[in-house]
Amino acid sequence: MKGNPMSFKLSLVSAALAFGLVSTNSQAIEVTDKARKIAQSTIIVDSHIDVPYRIKKRWEDVTEATAKGDFDYPRAVEGGLNAPFMSIYIPATFEGPGKDFGVQMAHELIDSVEAIEARAPEKFAVAYSTKDVEDHFKRGVISLPMGMENGSPIAGSIDNLKMFYERGIRYITLAHSLSNHISDSSYDLRRQWKGLSDFGKELVVEMNKIGMMVDISHVSDAAFYQTLEITKAPVIASHSSLRRFTPGFERNMDDDMIKALGKNGGVIMINFGSSFVSKETREWQSKLSKLMEEAGTKWGEPKAEEIAKKYREENPYPYASLEMVLDHIDHVKALVGIDHIGIGSDYDGVGDSLPRDLKDVSYFPHFVQGLLNRGYTEAEIKKILSGNFMRVWKQVEELATKM
Repeated sequence: MKGNPMSFKLSLVSAALAFGLVSTNSQAIEVTDKARKIAQSTIIVDSHIDVPYRIKKRWEDVTEATAKGDFDYPRAVEGGLNAPFMSIYIPATFEGPGKDFGVQMAHELIDSVEAIEARAPEKFAVAYSTKDVEDHFKRGVISLPMGMENGSPIAGSIDNLKMFYERGIRYITLAHSLSNHISDSSYDLRRQWKGLSDFGKELVVEMNKIGMMVDISHVSDAAFYQTLEITKAPVIASHSSLRRFTPGFERNMDDDMIKALGKNGGVIMINFGSSFVSKETREWQSKLSKLMEEAGTKWGEPKAEEIAKKYREENPYPYASLEMVLDHIDHVKALVGIDHIGIGSDYDGVGDSLPRDLKDVSYFPHFVQGLLNRGYTEAEIKKILSGNFMRVWKQVEELATKM
């Protein structure tokens, strides 16, 4: 989720926090030299960071230190983050006949990623393959691979799919907050396809053929299972967490889905946003939403702002913690093993709702320390940081050469 007045991206979390909630950046965990060394000596893949849409709304030069946001070059270096997937996010409302501006926006956001490399080629390089990521790491350059969040710009055309692959897109989140021409969405009560559309089923096959990862974050449960029936390659959930800890939140994955993902060989990239990992946070949001519904108002209206302000004063926002994020990781490991866990933070996409000790991309050593404190070995941690995701990406690349 991201805050965006045009669409669902104006989440309850982002909107409520925009009215004045201030997070505490206190560091409750003591980071050891070992944790810092692991973070700095390992490729760290974060499969979902919303820099392109962030700088479209409010431009900042992320090749230097920035006043806003969760990502910039100095903080990425401090955290050891060297392979952040840039999310080419297209609002769910950019769907349907005559809405070619979704295609245009996708190109503009890809352009913005290429511009980051052009401004600072000694710091950044667009990555098109696993080999690129590995080569950039050896050179000390931060890779910028790209994934498309919401398949609307495909616009029913396999030629568009191939075009975006040529431009550097390496995964597609099939849908976003609304059903589109490819798939039903977990957020949308209208299940027009009862899973994937006929074109969506064709698209999954074509993505396998060209070496494009299939991302099942955001899609309905039915679409998830249909995708697994069709795909010849492992899939990813680029920024999802577990429904076990957020009951009723279909955007997250339940235990049966995690087990199916494990059999597929795929990986779930854990989302850091408080509302993705904390039951208490989701309940806080639901109560605020109900108050607005009862008052006959919605976000963007003065009455809604008044309700949110009063609610916030009486009920401080319940931030999640690093420990809660680690609980999700522990549970995936218990269900299907260490080989199916990764990081999809949603930095720059969940507003100021991030847990203490995970406030921006400089905090990856804190994440590593948390895993060490829970008894994870260095080999296991490296799998979570990048090994599992890179395995899936390589398998997708290899399958494409065979198909």
